[in-house]
Amino acid sequence: MSTEPNLVTITINDVETQTPAGGLLIKAAQDEGTYIPRFCWHERMSPVGMCRMCLVEIETPRGPMMVTACTTSVADGMVVDTESEEVKKAQEAILEFLLANHPLDCPVCDKGGECPLQDQALAYGPGESRFVEIKRSYEKPIPISELVLLDRERCILCARCTRFSDEISGDPLIEFQHRGNTTEVNTFPDLPFSSYFSGNTVQICPVGALTAKPYRFRARPWDLQRVESSSLQDTAHPRIEIHASQNEVLRYTGVDNDATNHGWLSDKARFGFEYLRSEKRLTTPLVRRDGELVEVSWTEAIDIAASRLDLIKDEDGGEALAVIGGAQGTNEDAYAISKFARVTLGTNNVDARLDDALASHFLAASVDRATIDDLDDADTIVVWAQDLKEEHPTLYLRVRRAVQELGAILVVIHPRVTGLDDRANHKLIYRPGGGYELLDELASGDHPEVNHALAVDKVVVLVGIASHADGPQLAESVAALVRQKAGNTKLMPLNSRANTYGALDMGLAPDLLPGRVGLDSIGCANLAASWGEFPVVAGKDTRQILQGLDSGDVRGLVLVGADPINDLPDPLVAIDGLDAAEYVIAIDLFLNDSNRHADVILPASGFSEKEGTVTNVEGRVQKINQIRPAPGQARPDWAILDDIATRMGVSLGLPTAETISKEITTVSPAYEDLTWDTLEWDHRDGVVVPIHGAQAINHIPVALQGSKAPKAPLTLHVGRVMYDNGVRLQHSPSLHKLAPGPVAHLNPGDAPTIGAQDGRTVKVVTNHGEGEYTCVLDEGTPPGVVFVPFNQEGASSLGADPVVRVTVAGQ
Repeated sequence: MSTEPNLVTITINDVETQTPAGGLLIKAAQDEGTYIPRFCWHERMSPVGMCRMCLVEIETPRGPMMVTACTTSVADGMVVDTESEEVKKAQEAILEFLLANHPLDCPVCDKGGECPLQDQALAYGPGESRFVEIKRSYEKPIPISELVLLDRERCILCARCTRFSDEISGDPLIEFQHRGNTTEVNTFPDLPFSSYFSGNTVQICPVGALTAKPYRFRARPWDLQRVESSSLQDTAHPRIEIHASQNEVLRYTGVDNDATNHGWLSDKARFGFEYLRSEKRLTTPLVRRDGELVEVSWTEAIDIAASRLDLIKDEDGGEALAVIGGAQGTNEDAYAISKFARVTLGTNNVDARLDDALASHFLAASVDRATIDDLDDADTIVVWAQDLKEEHPTLYLRVRRAVQELGAILVVIHPRVTGLDDRANHKLIYRPGGGYELLDELASGDHPEVNHALAVDKVVVLVGIASHADGPQLAESVAALVRQKAGNTKLMPLNSRANTYGALDMGLAPDLLPGRVGLDSIGCANLAASWGEFPVVAGKDTRQILQGLDSGDVRGLVLVGADPINDLPDPLVAIDGLDAAEYVIAIDLFLNDSNRHADVILPASGFSEKEGTVTNVEGRVQKINQIRPAPGQARPDWAILDDIATRMGVSLGLPTAETISKEITTVSPAYEDLTWDTLEWDHRDGVVVPIHGAQAINHIPVALQGSKAPKAPLTLHVGRVMYDNGVRLQHSPSLHKLAPGPVAHLNPGDAPTIGAQDGRTVKVVTNHGEGEYTCVLDEGTPPGVVFVPFNQEGASSLGADPVVRVTVAGQ
């Protein structure tokens, strides 16, 4: 069936053009090259015709008629005039009314210089106003959230912010209040604008009514340098524009990219840049002497690190060395890590996942891999994974749109309430650790509504670790079942940490080589032709590496942008391993709990301080760009590793990031011909590399056996949330204070049995740990479940054991 839209012929300002039938006149004119002024219309939201700025004339049997272009659909033969005297007078009148009470404070308004009201007043306004009365004023600014400020007298009531919050993000926390001349936008009493997407309202506001605290009064638009890039705070890699002044990053704005984010960003992706200018950034190499870290030159630090790695390798071979990390940098960094580990160290003990990920072959090379655009065409979407709103916000918005606007059926399966529940057609809840039991029920047909939802043409299933109690193997079993029950199924395996997929493509797993190639004889032989000799036996994953450090089997560890103590579901494994480690080298931006006691610490360049490529959840490769120099003596990961390798007598031949990118295209067939120029000029939206190809693994999901939910009064559900105690958020003041902290969510029905009260302290005990938490009584947490957000400041580690006991603190 043809997907070409039916075209109609219309005439705009005496120019005939063809446009898709049923489209809006304002969009048709824009596509034809005629700009119709507007304030309320936004291409990604429903039209409302509130500002009236887009008035145009169309010919009717009764003569010319004035209509709003943003609410009028095109029809064959339509004749439109956007430049008549009547239209110009109407536009002048609208602007005169809008400016009647709008303050003339452009010199101190953050929107000045990039304000649509400013621009249109100049281009379409009357020049002077007949209103001489004193303008209305309000108390200003009002903090409607921790990130957004409201100047009410600037608001022109376009409803962009309210529509975004209601239609796009599903957080209708900002709304029109009062009536008539006193109408204003505001939040409800005692309910702040606590949306994960509040910053989008600042960007789409056509005036300076909504401003962002982190950027307010920091710079003028004409003072800013700008470069396009992709956010690494989100696995979908939403497209952003970085704005900097005097070598300091001041803000990110969303770029409307059809393939990924449609211009929207989570607040974490929008405001998560403050760590770049933190005074606690590592800027000089550090070496431990007499128990203390002291500053040394790069030459000395490289010599010390290389000589110790050489010694361990000479004494016990490459199997006594290991590398953890690589999922927070670029593909070029990850490739250098992979080559350094295998060629220089002589080990396959390398892993970018931190024991909370799906199997490497399933995550990187599953058959029937879905793209983000597949969500738009899906008849049914199944989400049995992390809460997308908390961990994968771009995918959350895309799934929400697919259901709300495009008519997809949504099935959500999770141990508690999620951000998509209000749009789900079917929601199944299970006790943490009981995922396999529910899977057996689905396999035997106990939930016919789900089977019916799967009996359609196109199914997209998003699978991941919904709860630490489920373990990593459940997701693959879910994928296997859905593929069995549904005909045309596309899979999207999910994982935390932004460039995990790029890291796996570069071989940062103990059983993968660059290009999603396994450690089989053909794959090893082909890579050896380029790399030379390297080990062909699968190495240790993160947990096994840490256990090897504890037992002494692994003597030396290189940490690259990794903090396993705070990132592992069971941090005791990391604590024991790192405490027992003979020698640790860390490459990072900050000191953290995992590298604080390392023997050598080398300062690394961060995001926006280096160029490279990244690969997102669907396999889309995009370019990221540099806009500022790294602070002090910090250097890119790949440059540091190349120097260490050279000092060890095994040159990697990686002089620049672009050289590395070119080498990747020669050893990884999937990345063939994918040059920086291609991504910079020909495919700015990125390129989805083929999941399968020559030598690549074709992994078919297999149903695996797992344990049943424990028979206990209470079970523990530990899950990640948007804001936690990750090292970058620790050094981003605007976001770090938004983390919930050590809290334990209980169903109100369970509280009387425990004696717990909302806001009071409770003691949570598992077989792996215990700690005190603030009790939150929450209807979204099912009876018999205790939900504890992962990695919160001041929270004790509880491990992944689902059996839990809760008592009132002090009893």
